[in-house]
Amino acid sequence: MKLQVDRTKEYGLVLEGGGAKGAYQIGAWKALREAGIQVRGVAGASVGALNGALICMDDLEKAEYIWENISYSKVMDIDDGVMAGVRSRDLKAVDMKLLTEEIKRVLHDRGLDITPLRELIANTVDEERLRGSGRELYVTTYSVSDRQLLTVSVRDIQPGAVGDMLMASAYLPVFKREELGGRKYLDGGGWNNVPLDVLLDHGYRDIIVVRIYGLGFDSEKVTEIPEDVEVGHIAPRQNLGGILEFEKKRVRKNMKLGYFDGLRFLYGLKGRWYYLDAPEDEAWYLDRLVRETGLWRTQLPPELEAVLTEGEQELPGYRYYMEVLYPTMARHWKLKPGWDYRELYLTLLEQAARRRRISRFRVYTPQELTEKLRLA
Repeated sequence: MKLQVDRTKEYGLVLEGGGAKGAYQIGAWKALREAGIQVRGVAGASVGALNGALICMDDLEKAEYIWENISYSKVMDIDDGVMAGVRSRDLKAVDMKLLTEEIKRVLHDRGLDITPLRELIANTVDEERLRGSGRELYVTTYSVSDRQLLTVSVRDIQPGAVGDMLMASAYLPVFKREELGGRKYLDGGGWNNVPLDVLLDHGYRDIIVVRIYGLGFDSEKVTEIPEDVEVGHIAPRQNLGGILEFEKKRVRKNMKLGYFDGLRFLYGLKGRWYYLDAPEDEAWYLDRLVRETGLWRTQLPPELEAVLTEGEQELPGYRYYMEVLYPTMARHWKLKPGWDYRELYLTLLEQAARRRRISRFRVYTPQELTEKLRLA
């Protein structure tokens, strides 16, 4: 694989808010870190601010441990068994008395008690290490007390108050309302969930945005990018689940998705579902299509056979391939206008691999994936 990102530059990271989806960001950071990408600063909203602190501390091991072992009770004062039963809709598995008590407590408190999250931040974020990292961290939040959106640099926060400000950035409306440092706050993502503008305002010219598609206002959509700024994106191609879906299986999968999507960004990998190192030119893929036509034609549904047979009778050799078979395949797999033979070949390869349930979490060359198909 050939790295497509300049390792000599220092980058700013933009980390979107999105609660439990934030595990994806740690996976993406792992890929960047392994590739030797230098992070000079981070702008984060909500969970992006919390992950940003871990990234600025350069503590990947701690970040992975936290997310791999996350649970509802480590974020909110709530019973994990009750939440698992409710989410699975298996009421027989739920202790109804305990569920009733939990509901009464939440209603009485007017929100979810997130004391566990406060303790997690206190035990995780080393303020001295964060301030001495040489990296900048900007967090967004909304001050209810002052009725204004705030963007705060960790360097400007009073000693001992960094944890409170990180909490302030992640304060979802469903949480029990409490004061932090004498003020009340709401999740910064509701007002600026993708704070790309923050890094632009602070002079960053090489920026990587890690999307998780959380809830809130997306400043990226309205931010004008100067001509001398390069912005790259790492983004999921499938649903990451809910913002409060703190289930280990989901979280660990999201972290793995973030890692491989990070590799896709770094090395220009192809594929919709798989991660394909496919640098050959279009002529190479056309040759493969022609040589393997019999295999790919069997993947089309029977109702298209009459169309193909008629075309095969009317057009000789390559004209049949180019004018009938390949356009029919492209339409069947809903390729966009302007598709090329590499895109068609890789689509057919991916569809065959998915039907054979070949693992997607590995970087393949087309030859390696084709060999996997032959052995499956």
